[in-house]
Amino acid sequence: MLDQEIAELKRRLIEYAGLVENMISKSVEGLVGKDHDLLNEVARRDEPRANDFEIELEEQCTILIAKFQPTAKDLRTIMMIAQMNNDLERMADLAVNIVESALFLIERPQVKPFIDIPKMAETVKSMVKDAIDSFIREDSQKARGVCERDNRVDEYQDQITRELITYIASNPSTIERSFQLIRVANSLERIADLSTNICEDAIFIIEGRLIKHGKDDLEEDNS
Repeated sequence: MLDQEIAELKRRLIEYAGLVENMISKSVEGLVGKDHDLLNEVARRDEPRANDFEIELEEQCTILIAKFQPTAKDLRTIMMIAQMNNDLERMADLAVNIVESALFLIERPQVKPFIDIPKMAETVKSMVKDAIDSFIREDSQKARGVCERDNRVDEYQDQITRELITYIASNPSTIERSFQLIRVANSLERIADLSTNICEDAIFIIEGRLIKHGKDDLEEDNS
């Protein structure tokens, strides 16, 4: 019975992650395509749905722990789903931050061509998807691949920030628009960090190996 409940919990988690991926896609596509409707869809339709998912999953995790009093791997799995639920909620909020910046930017002249932000967003979306997959499939190799991609996202963020600072220095009238673009890049980088956190936890669940903060220590699993 508990196995079935956990399987359903995982299914809903996958649905939630899919919604968050779409929010990220639409927020950046709306920015690049200057699409008000797409951006408003994220803020008015997708964000409330994400909030509903977050509340539902939190309640279900609490109910399962109270009802079944799980131990060992089952308990760790439910606790990790609760943490991932938290992380997905924060990702959804960051996607809305991108929408807010995009709605400001599309009403004003473009500072520079959109080259790195769409590429950065594609990498980040793949990290979100693979982070959830690595947990569901118990695939520590895929989880490590996500952690490695975080460096690529950091490079995109640095490149975008450097370029925009150059634009600001040469044309101070771009300050506000440039800072909004930096906010978009920072939001994407934070989503990547949260994906990495999920993968670090997944590796611990799968292997009993702690890799947070640069550590890679084998932990004893007494289950």
